[in-house]
Amino acid sequence: MSPDGPWPSDEAAEASSSGPGAPSPETATTEPPAVDGQPTSGATGGWQKLDQRAVLVTAAVLFSVAAGICLPVLLGLSGGAWFGLGPRGGLGLGLLLGAGALLVLGGAGIEYLNWRRTRYRIGPERVELHTGVLLVKRRSLARERIRSVDLSANPLLRVLDLVKVRIGTGERSGGESTLELNPVSRAEGERLRTVLLGRPTVPDTVHREGVLAKVDPAWIRYAPLSVLAPVLGGAAAGAVMQVSEWFGAQGEVIHWVGDRFEDTSVPVMVVVLILTALIAGMVGALGVWIEVWWDYRLEREHGGTLRVRRGLLTARSVSMEERRLRGVELIEPFAVRLLGAARLDAVATGISHDDGDKHADLKSLLPAAPREIADTVAGRVLRETRTPTDAPLIPHPRAARARRLRWALLIVAVPAVTLVAWGLYFSSVLLYLAAGYTAVALPAAVFFALDAYRSLGHAISGNYLVARSGTARRATVALQRGGVIGWVVQQSLFQRRAGLLTLIATTAAGTGAYAVPDAGESEGLAFAADAVPGLLEPFLIRERAAGESAPDGGGSLQS
Repeated sequence: MSPDGPWPSDEAAEASSSGPGAPSPETATTEPPAVDGQPTSGATGGWQKLDQRAVLVTAAVLFSVAAGICLPVLLGLSGGAWFGLGPRGGLGLGLLLGAGALLVLGGAGIEYLNWRRTRYRIGPERVELHTGVLLVKRRSLARERIRSVDLSANPLLRVLDLVKVRIGTGERSGGESTLELNPVSRAEGERLRTVLLGRPTVPDTVHREGVLAKVDPAWIRYAPLSVLAPVLGGAAAGAVMQVSEWFGAQGEVIHWVGDRFEDTSVPVMVVVLILTALIAGMVGALGVWIEVWWDYRLEREHGGTLRVRRGLLTARSVSMEERRLRGVELIEPFAVRLLGAARLDAVATGISHDDGDKHADLKSLLPAAPREIADTVAGRVLRETRTPTDAPLIPHPRAARARRLRWALLIVAVPAVTLVAWGLYFSSVLLYLAAGYTAVALPAAVFFALDAYRSLGHAISGNYLVARSGTARRATVALQRGGVIGWVVQQSLFQRRAGLLTLIATTAAGTGAYAVPDAGESEGLAFAADAVPGLLEPFLIRERAAGESAPDGGGSLQS
């Protein structure tokens, strides 16, 4: 929910900054007056410091690093032979502890100097940050360009009631488009969000503010079906082998596994080991889901801002201005789709996958949830009474199905023919392997080819164009028609013979391009022309029926 209290306007902030008696940058106090123990509005023009507990945070982190280095060394030493010094073990112990103390105290001292030299100011027009001890950096962002104020707090910051604040402009120019205040108090972080994102908007009597969606514990059942499960399982198996190698016990681990399957055939052993790793990965996926989506809430705040809050150990608060939103994308991985679920991502300008935080997917609006819930949330996010992602789609021609079936047969045929050729030359065992591979792979390939064809579709739903494709990862994108800045029409030789083409809508949001693969030639061009009138018309030749005075129906591109 949005913080309590009024949202100060830019005009009020400017008046408080430029009014009589306002301090100049040279005479402004380092720490502005406080009310009830909290700083006053950041729009006063006064310079402020980060929270002084930044030194404590740095000291705690360095202490854990020093302990992680020293304790294994101490536990691994025996007979009082510290660092090979023999009877002078006390000297070695003193050097080890002294190095650890120097690391902690030295790092804390440097952080103290950095804290003394770091200050920030929220002015009526710009946000400024000055930092650096030897190399001084002075950076600022125009307030009118600020699009996000995101808060995050790892477990240590949460214990101290601190947060890291990232102020961004939504541009893809790397770190130069963001300012980071690390750390400030939680109350200060919330206040900065209120001041920097609070913009007046026209009241919407149809679409509510407040909580749009919140976590349902039953959604955790989709976590083991994530593609993350086999990845985590493989990583766990690799970690066991790597750690055993560090301790010189890799051979013992391999022999122990071999003893467990002494009376078992090799194929059964391989299947059991794969299932064990997969189960371990599913358990890990459950843990990741709990950490990432704990206490999830999607909210619409006053001023036209969407806010996602989530996280168990590391709490995250991601804000997104609705005017940056160009649509949504409904993602249905195959295993999750079998249970009728989907997740929801935002298609917005200025969002990349890492955007300065490699552990946060800033475009995620909803975890895997039942499809009807995902469609409902999509409609609420887009302020649409009719959800575009649930609109009926126009199917693609049968030539698109034939094209996918040919690719499926080719994918199966190449390895099968290779195995047969090797079997005729080397061993007949490979012929049996080729037959078994074909018996399993061919039905699976045909199934996925037909599923990929059934997934194809496109439509125009109100102000949005909708396109769906994919089988292992089926994606349905609802893109604002006004957000399309261009069309790319691709047509290979085989597509031309089949009367198909691929349309790619280019936009400044999301991935930058969204495809409508293997649409009918005339139907696809008509769809592109109707979705964004006037954009494709200069390159389109409309077909005329006999006796018509105006062009209508489908068309073809000018050569």
